[in-house]
Amino acid sequence: MSPHRQMLDRLWEKGRAFLGSDLAIMGGAMSWISERNLVAAISNGGGFGVIACGSMGPALLAQEIDATKAKTSRPFGVNLITMHPELETLIDVCGAAKVSHVVLAGGLPSSAAIKRAKDHGAKVICFAPALVLAKKLIRSGADALVVEGAEAGGHIGPVATSVLAQEILPEIREIPVFVAGGIGRGEAILSYLEMGAAGCQLGTRFVCATECVAHPKFKQAFVRAAAREAQPSVQIDSDFPVIPVRALNNNATKRFLEVQQQVIHRFKKGELAKEAAQLEIEHFWAGALKRAVIDGDVENGSLMAGQSVGMVTREQPVSDILSELVAQAEAALSARHGAF
Repeated sequence: MSPHRQMLDRLWEKGRAFLGSDLAIMGGAMSWISERNLVAAISNGGGFGVIACGSMGPALLAQEIDATKAKTSRPFGVNLITMHPELETLIDVCGAAKVSHVVLAGGLPSSAAIKRAKDHGAKVICFAPALVLAKKLIRSGADALVVEGAEAGGHIGPVATSVLAQEILPEIREIPVFVAGGIGRGEAILSYLEMGAAGCQLGTRFVCATECVAHPKFKQAFVRAAAREAQPSVQIDSDFPVIPVRALNNNATKRFLEVQQQVIHRFKKGELAKEAAQLEIEHFWAGALKRAVIDGDVENGSLMAGQSVGMVTREQPVSDILSELVAQAEAALSARHGAF
């Protein structure tokens, strides 16, 4: 092992120990994409794969966990959406399968949900969109945090990764903190490790992995795209707060504006309750994403992508992606500290 690799391993030692992986690189949980094949490939490659439960029911999630276990003996996690109506049962499914890490995303999880997962023996990872919430999650029992900036793909918050990292990393030392959002190269991973991160989470970078089941047309769209093409969706009515979704612009982007207008019109006519209207707006993305990822309809489906999409230049095996990221981090260390 090279001296620079040893230095890198010391920097992310806390993250590696927490995840039980060789590299403190988590795979971002992407609906329809982060399933058994990609998750197992990331874990087998030395990283830490995470299943995206998304809208799966308990039986389907149990099958996906079993299928992933058949492809890897390495640790992996399961990402659960806190707003899922069967969250408690999904946590129990993870517990029955002895999943080592549960990631609670898509909203602030309750202390009860965190406790339920921990009572099953799982380590719980939560998303912290601000320092005050990071401290609250720690009090609620979170074992690790992810700070994800607005450069990420899919549903995003308003603050950039670099700002969140500066706000949170110096203040949180008692548990591991992973940084996510717009990370596509090893030099960036290294910079966050040096700021105090335990590791990083990458999603977009793995979409064009050979092992990823995404449709070839979906992958081609990523290879062709520049960073500026991954734009957040637009909210058209302040009475209907819609969490922005970062995706490549296409017909689905325009269609989303039309769907918002139609649903809001139905609400104002009294045909829909406000909660039902907001849910219908959110449901647009679930169907649109499947249409693009699985069916390959890149014109009318959702092309959720982070701004690091500009660094995705070709399809390659997960092991090569991970090796590249490590080599880039080592090269940056070598440039700073010289040859030993």
